[in-house]
Amino acid sequence: MSLTNKQKQFLKSKAHDLKPVILLGGNGLTEGVVAEIENALNHHELIKIKVPGEDREQKMLIMDAIIRETKAEKVQIIGKILVLFRQTEDKKIALPRG
Repeated sequence: MSLTNKQKQFLKSKAHDLKPVILLGGNGLTEGVVAEIENALNHHELIKIKVPGEDREQKMLIMDAIIRETKAEKVQIIGKILVLFRQTEDKKIALPRG
């Protein structure tokens, strides 16, 4: 599933008031963290993840790994915050068409 620009804008507006539900710690991206991200996506569909660190390349590698592991759609990245969306069968968030 690939998001259109209109859908991304819609999701960005919904994510604006959200607080990060996952905060990566000193251990980085572990299997436990990936499992927590999976649970959060299944429960909320739209989540924010905070990836700390000063090295921009390292942060991008971690964010890419999260996207790849969870098969979620990247909505946006702002600094250390990654916004992800993955629709469940319940379709809690109704996406606009187009």
